[in-house]
Amino acid sequence: MADRTEPTENAVKPDLYETLGVARTATSDEIREAYWRQVRIQSADREPGQRLRELREAYETLTDPRRRAEYDAAVDGGPPLPPAVGGYKPLPEPQPIEQPQPHSRNPLDRLTARLPRPWRIAIDWIVTIAGAILIVLAIKQWVINPYRIPSSSMEPTLHCARPGQGCEARLSDRVLANRFIYHFRSPHRGEIIVFNTPTKAAQSACNASGTFVKRLIGLPGETVREKDGFIYIDGKRLNEPYIQSSRRDTESGVWPVAPGHYFFMGDNRKESCDSRRWGSVPRKNIIGEVFMTYWPPNRIAFHAILLSQWLAGLALLLPLRRRRRALR
Repeated sequence: MADRTEPTENAVKPDLYETLGVARTATSDEIREAYWRQVRIQSADREPGQRLRELREAYETLTDPRRRAEYDAAVDGGPPLPPAVGGYKPLPEPQPIEQPQPHSRNPLDRLTARLPRPWRIAIDWIVTIAGAILIVLAIKQWVINPYRIPSSSMEPTLHCARPGQGCEARLSDRVLANRFIYHFRSPHRGEIIVFNTPTKAAQSACNASGTFVKRLIGLPGETVREKDGFIYIDGKRLNEPYIQSSRRDTESGVWPVAPGHYFFMGDNRKESCDSRRWGSVPRKNIIGEVFMTYWPPNRIAFHAILLSQWLAGLALLLPLRRRRRALR
Protein backbone atom coordinates (compact mmCIF):
# COMPACT_ATOMS: atom_id res chain seq x y z
CA MET A 1 0.00 0.00 0.00
CA ALA A 2 1.26 3.38 -0.90
CA ASP A 3 2.14 5.84 1.82
CA ARG A 4 -0.53 8.45 2.42
CA THR A 5 0.44 12.05 2.25
CA GLU A 6 0.10 13.83 5.54
CA PRO A 7 -1.70 17.18 5.59
CA THR A 8 0.66 20.17 5.42
CA GLU A 9 -0.66 22.05 8.38
CA ASN A 10 2.82 22.99 9.53
CA ALA A 11 3.99 24.13 6.05
CA VAL A 12 6.31 27.11 6.24
CA LYS A 13 4.52 30.29 5.24
CA PRO A 14 6.40 33.05 3.40
CA ASP A 15 7.87 35.86 5.48
CA LEU A 16 5.67 38.88 4.77
CA TYR A 17 8.51 41.30 5.51
CA GLU A 18 10.76 39.45 3.10
CA THR A 19 7.98 39.39 0.50
CA LEU A 20 7.82 43.18 0.52
CA GLY A 21 11.56 43.62 1.07
CA VAL A 22 11.28 45.73 4.28
CA ALA A 23 12.64 45.54 7.80
CA ARG A 24 10.49 44.36 10.71
CA THR A 25 10.54 47.88 12.11
CA ALA A 26 9.27 49.48 8.87
CA THR A 27 6.51 52.05 9.14
CA SER A 28 3.26 51.83 7.23
CA ASP A 29 4.48 54.48 4.76
CA GLU A 30 7.64 52.46 4.08
CA ILE A 31 5.56 49.31 3.65
CA ARG A 32 3.26 51.10 1.20
CA GLU A 33 6.20 52.38 -0.87
CA ALA A 34 7.77 48.91 -0.90
CA TYR A 35 4.49 47.37 -2.03
CA TRP A 36 4.12 49.65 -5.03
CA ARG A 37 7.77 49.19 -5.90
CA GLN A 38 7.36 45.41 -5.90
CA VAL A 39 4.19 45.67 -7.98
CA ARG A 40 6.09 47.58 -10.62
CA ILE A 41 8.98 45.09 -10.62
CA GLN A 42 6.66 42.03 -11.06
CA SER A 43 8.99 39.27 -9.87
CA ALA A 44 9.98 37.01 -12.79
CA ASP A 45 10.31 33.71 -10.90
CA ARG A 46 6.55 33.21 -10.41
CA GLU A 47 3.27 33.84 -12.17
CA PRO A 48 2.37 37.54 -11.99
CA GLY A 49 -1.07 36.79 -10.56
CA GLN A 50 0.30 34.71 -7.70
CA ARG A 51 2.96 37.30 -6.98
CA LEU A 52 0.41 40.12 -6.81
CA ARG A 53 -1.75 38.12 -4.38
CA GLU A 54 1.26 37.56 -2.09
CA LEU A 55 2.18 41.23 -2.20
CA ARG A 56 -1.38 42.33 -1.47
CA GLU A 57 -1.73 39.90 1.44
CA ALA A 58 1.59 41.07 2.90
CA TYR A 59 0.59 44.72 2.53
CA GLU A 60 -2.85 44.30 4.14
CA THR A 61 -1.42 42.31 7.03
CA LEU A 62 1.51 44.57 7.84
CA THR A 63 -0.42 47.86 7.53
CA ASP A 64 -3.20 46.72 9.88
CA PRO A 65 -1.82 47.26 13.45
CA ARG A 66 -3.83 44.38 14.99
CA ARG A 67 -3.10 41.86 12.25
CA ARG A 68 0.57 42.84 12.20
CA ALA A 69 0.90 42.32 15.95
CA GLU A 70 -0.75 38.91 15.70
CA TYR A 71 1.52 37.97 12.80
CA ASP A 72 4.69 39.02 14.66
CA ALA A 73 3.63 37.06 17.74
CA ALA A 74 2.78 33.98 15.68
CA VAL A 75 6.05 34.02 13.77
CA ASP A 76 8.60 34.28 16.54
CA GLY A 77 6.47 33.81 19.68
CA GLY A 78 7.79 37.02 21.16
CA PRO A 79 5.87 40.02 22.44
CA PRO A 80 4.02 41.85 19.72
CA LEU A 81 5.62 44.96 18.35
CA PRO A 82 3.93 48.31 18.95
CA PRO A 83 1.59 49.37 16.17
CA ALA A 84 3.40 51.07 13.32
CA VAL A 85 2.84 54.76 12.74
CA GLY A 86 0.39 55.64 10.01
CA GLY A 87 -2.32 53.01 10.50
CA TYR A 88 -3.90 50.80 7.90
CA LYS A 89 -5.00 52.29 4.63
CA PRO A 90 -6.92 50.13 2.15
CA LEU A 91 -5.32 49.75 -1.23
CA PRO A 92 -6.99 51.65 -4.05
CA GLU A 93 -8.28 49.56 -6.87
CA PRO A 94 -5.86 49.68 -9.82
CA GLN A 95 -7.15 51.88 -12.60
CA PRO A 96 -6.58 50.95 -16.25
CA ILE A 97 -4.00 53.14 -17.92
CA GLU A 98 -5.47 54.93 -20.90
CA GLN A 99 -3.14 54.96 -23.86
CA PRO A 100 -3.09 58.35 -25.58
CA GLN A 101 -4.56 58.19 -29.04
CA PRO A 102 -2.12 59.38 -31.71
CA HIS A 103 -3.28 62.51 -33.47
CA SER A 104 -2.28 62.60 -37.10
CA ARG A 105 -1.33 65.96 -38.57
CA ASN A 106 -1.97 64.64 -42.06
CA PRO A 107 -5.33 66.03 -43.23
CA LEU A 108 -5.74 63.05 -45.57
CA ASP A 109 -5.58 60.65 -42.60
CA ARG A 110 -8.23 62.65 -40.78
CA LEU A 111 -10.51 62.71 -43.82
CA THR A 112 -10.21 58.96 -44.44
CA ALA A 113 -10.14 57.84 -40.79
CA ARG A 114 -13.60 56.17 -41.00
CA LEU A 115 -12.97 54.36 -44.27
CA PRO A 116 -11.89 50.68 -44.41
CA ARG A 117 -8.15 50.13 -44.36
CA PRO A 118 -7.88 48.93 -48.01
CA TRP A 119 -9.64 52.11 -49.13
CA ARG A 120 -7.29 54.27 -47.06
CA ILE A 121 -4.23 52.55 -48.56
CA ALA A 122 -5.56 52.96 -52.11
CA ILE A 123 -6.36 56.65 -51.58
CA ASP A 124 -2.93 57.26 -50.05
CA TRP A 125 -1.21 55.71 -53.09
CA ILE A 126 -3.35 57.68 -55.53
CA VAL A 127 -2.64 60.97 -53.76
CA THR A 128 1.11 60.18 -53.54
CA ILE A 129 1.41 59.37 -57.25
CA ALA A 130 -0.69 62.38 -58.27
CA GLY A 131 1.41 64.64 -56.06
CA ALA A 132 4.67 63.32 -57.58
CA ILE A 133 3.33 63.94 -61.10
CA LEU A 134 2.26 67.48 -60.21
CA ILE A 135 5.69 68.23 -58.70
CA VAL A 136 7.45 67.02 -61.85
CA LEU A 137 5.14 69.09 -64.07
CA ALA A 138 5.62 72.16 -61.88
CA ILE A 139 9.42 71.79 -62.05
CA LYS A 140 9.29 71.45 -65.85
CA GLN A 141 7.00 74.46 -66.15
CA TRP A 142 8.69 76.93 -63.81
CA VAL A 143 12.12 75.66 -62.73
CA ILE A 144 14.13 73.37 -65.03
CA ASN A 145 13.20 71.67 -68.29
CA PRO A 146 15.21 69.26 -70.48
CA TYR A 147 15.62 69.69 -74.25
CA ARG A 148 17.19 67.64 -77.05
CA ILE A 149 19.40 69.20 -79.73
CA PRO A 150 17.89 68.12 -83.09
CA SER A 151 20.07 70.02 -85.59
CA SER A 152 23.68 71.07 -86.19
CA SER A 153 23.06 74.80 -85.78
CA MET A 154 24.98 74.87 -82.47
CA GLU A 155 27.88 72.58 -83.45
CA PRO A 156 30.45 72.12 -82.00
CA THR A 157 29.14 73.56 -78.70
CA LEU A 158 26.05 71.35 -78.70
CA HIS A 159 26.08 68.18 -80.75
CA CYS A 160 23.33 66.55 -82.77
CA ALA A 161 23.24 62.92 -83.86
CA ARG A 162 24.48 61.54 -87.16
CA PRO A 163 23.47 61.11 -89.95
CA GLY A 164 22.01 64.61 -89.64
CA GLN A 165 23.68 67.18 -91.88
CA GLY A 166 26.69 68.66 -90.13
CA CYS A 167 26.21 66.53 -86.96
CA GLU A 168 29.37 65.26 -85.27
CA ALA A 169 28.09 62.85 -82.59
CA ARG A 170 26.43 59.46 -82.42
CA LEU A 171 23.88 60.75 -79.86
CA SER A 172 22.17 64.13 -79.60
CA ASP A 173 23.02 66.27 -76.61
CA ARG A 174 20.39 66.65 -73.90
CA VAL A 175 20.48 69.97 -72.10
CA LEU A 176 18.81 71.58 -69.09
CA ALA A 177 17.35 75.08 -69.24
CA ASN A 178 16.87 77.32 -66.24
CA ARG A 179 13.32 78.65 -66.66
CA PHE A 180 13.26 81.08 -63.72
CA ILE A 181 16.59 82.92 -63.99
CA TYR A 182 15.24 85.64 -66.31
CA HIS A 183 12.54 86.54 -63.81
CA PHE A 184 15.36 88.04 -61.73
CA ARG A 185 17.68 89.51 -64.38
CA SER A 186 17.93 90.28 -68.07
CA PRO A 187 19.62 87.94 -70.59
CA HIS A 188 23.35 88.47 -71.17
CA ARG A 189 25.17 88.43 -74.48
CA GLY A 190 26.83 85.09 -75.19
CA GLU A 191 24.35 82.99 -73.23
CA ILE A 192 22.82 79.92 -74.88
CA ILE A 193 19.07 80.40 -74.62
CA VAL A 194 15.90 78.43 -75.32
CA PHE A 195 13.15 80.52 -76.93
CA ASN A 196 10.10 80.36 -79.15
CA THR A 197 10.64 81.70 -82.66
CA PRO A 198 8.30 84.15 -84.40
CA THR A 199 6.13 81.42 -85.95
CA LYS A 200 5.18 82.87 -89.32
CA ALA A 201 8.57 84.43 -90.07
CA ALA A 202 10.52 81.31 -89.08
CA GLN A 203 8.18 79.01 -90.99
CA SER A 204 8.53 81.14 -94.09
CA ALA A 205 12.32 81.54 -93.89
CA CYS A 206 13.41 78.13 -92.57
CA ASN A 207 10.39 75.88 -93.08
CA ALA A 208 10.56 75.28 -89.33
CA SER A 209 9.34 76.99 -86.19
CA GLY A 210 8.75 76.32 -82.52
CA THR A 211 11.34 76.05 -79.73
CA PHE A 212 14.93 76.83 -80.77
CA VAL A 213 18.28 76.83 -78.96
CA LYS A 214 20.68 79.59 -80.06
CA ARG A 215 23.31 81.95 -78.69
CA LEU A 216 22.34 85.51 -77.77
CA ILE A 217 24.29 87.98 -79.92
CA GLY A 218 22.43 91.30 -80.03
CA LEU A 219 20.73 93.13 -77.14
CA PRO A 220 17.77 95.56 -77.35
CA GLY A 221 18.58 98.79 -79.20
CA GLU A 222 21.88 97.53 -80.68
CA THR A 223 22.80 97.13 -84.35
CA VAL A 224 24.19 93.77 -85.41
CA ARG A 225 26.34 93.66 -88.53
CA GLU A 226 27.91 90.67 -90.22
CA LYS A 227 30.80 91.17 -92.64
CA ASP A 228 32.44 88.19 -94.30
CA GLY A 229 31.33 85.93 -91.46
CA PHE A 230 32.46 88.19 -88.58
CA ILE A 231 29.99 89.94 -86.25
CA TYR A 232 30.12 93.61 -85.25
CA ILE A 233 27.98 95.15 -82.48
CA ASP A 234 27.48 98.89 -82.97
CA GLY A 235 30.62 98.93 -85.13
CA LYS A 236 32.80 96.96 -82.69
CA ARG A 237 33.93 93.48 -83.66
CA LEU A 238 32.59 90.76 -81.35
CA ASN A 239 35.06 88.23 -79.95
CA GLU A 240 33.58 84.76 -80.53
CA PRO A 241 35.97 81.99 -79.36
CA TYR A 242 33.15 79.45 -79.59
CA ILE A 243 33.06 79.71 -83.43
CA GLN A 244 35.28 77.38 -85.46
CA SER A 245 36.76 79.00 -88.57
CA SER A 246 35.46 76.16 -90.75
CA ARG A 247 31.90 76.88 -89.61
CA ARG A 248 31.89 80.61 -90.43
CA ASP A 249 29.99 81.75 -93.48
CA THR A 250 30.84 84.55 -95.88
CA GLU A 251 27.58 86.47 -95.65
CA SER A 252 27.14 90.13 -94.86
CA GLY A 253 24.20 92.10 -93.54
CA VAL A 254 22.93 94.67 -91.03
CA TRP A 255 20.10 94.05 -88.53
CA PRO A 256 18.91 96.68 -86.02
CA VAL A 257 17.50 95.13 -82.83
CA ALA A 258 14.23 96.68 -81.71
CA PRO A 259 13.70 97.68 -78.05
CA GLY A 260 12.54 94.70 -76.00
CA HIS A 261 13.88 92.26 -78.61
CA TYR A 262 16.94 90.00 -78.80
CA PHE A 263 19.06 88.80 -81.73
CA PHE A 264 20.08 85.11 -81.80
CA MET A 265 22.56 83.18 -83.95
CA GLY A 266 23.84 79.60 -84.02
CA ASP A 267 27.50 78.70 -83.47
CA ASN A 268 27.50 76.79 -86.77
CA ARG A 269 26.86 79.81 -88.97
CA LYS A 270 26.78 77.83 -92.23
CA GLU A 271 23.95 75.57 -91.03
CA SER A 272 22.03 77.96 -88.73
CA CYS A 273 18.67 79.43 -89.60
CA ASP A 274 18.47 82.23 -87.05
CA SER A 275 17.61 85.89 -86.50
CA ARG A 276 19.37 86.77 -89.74
CA ARG A 277 16.46 85.02 -91.49
CA TRP A 278 13.42 85.61 -89.29
CA GLY A 279 14.37 88.67 -87.25
CA SER A 280 14.83 89.39 -83.56
CA VAL A 281 12.85 87.69 -80.76
CA PRO A 282 10.60 89.56 -78.30
CA ARG A 283 11.42 89.25 -74.59
CA LYS A 284 8.20 87.32 -73.87
CA ASN A 285 9.32 84.49 -76.19
CA ILE A 286 12.44 83.71 -74.14
CA ILE A 287 12.04 80.52 -72.07
CA GLY A 288 15.31 80.12 -70.19
CA GLU A 289 19.09 79.79 -70.18
CA VAL A 290 20.80 76.53 -71.11
CA PHE A 291 23.17 75.93 -68.23
CA MET A 292 24.14 72.26 -68.56
CA THR A 293 24.53 69.32 -70.91
CA TYR A 294 23.58 66.22 -68.93
CA TRP A 295 23.57 63.52 -71.63
CA PRO A 296 25.44 61.60 -72.89
CA PRO A 297 27.69 61.19 -69.81
CA ASN A 298 30.96 61.74 -71.70
CA ARG A 299 29.80 65.25 -72.70
CA ILE A 300 28.49 66.53 -69.38
CA ALA A 301 29.34 70.23 -69.26
CA PHE A 302 28.18 73.58 -67.88
CA HIS A 303 27.36 76.45 -70.22
CA ALA A 304 26.12 79.25 -67.94
CA ILE A 305 28.38 82.28 -68.31
CA LEU A 306 27.91 83.57 -64.78
CA LEU A 307 28.40 80.09 -63.32
CA SER A 308 31.65 79.70 -65.30
CA GLN A 309 32.91 83.03 -63.98
CA TRP A 310 32.01 82.08 -60.44
CA LEU A 311 33.79 78.71 -60.70
CA ALA A 312 36.86 80.39 -62.26
CA GLY A 313 36.96 82.91 -59.42
CA LEU A 314 36.68 80.14 -56.87
CA ALA A 315 39.50 78.21 -58.55
CA LEU A 316 41.75 81.27 -58.31
CA LEU A 317 40.71 82.11 -54.75
CA LEU A 318 41.48 78.72 -53.20
CA PRO A 319 45.22 78.67 -54.14
CA LEU A 320 45.57 82.24 -52.84
CA ARG A 321 44.05 81.29 -49.49
CA ARG A 322 46.35 78.26 -49.21
CA ARG A 323 49.36 80.44 -50.03
CA ARG A 324 48.42 82.97 -47.34
CA ARG A 325 48.08 80.18 -44.76
CA ALA A 326 51.48 78.83 -45.75
CA LEU A 327 53.09 82.27 -45.31
CA ARG A 328 51.71 82.50 -41.78
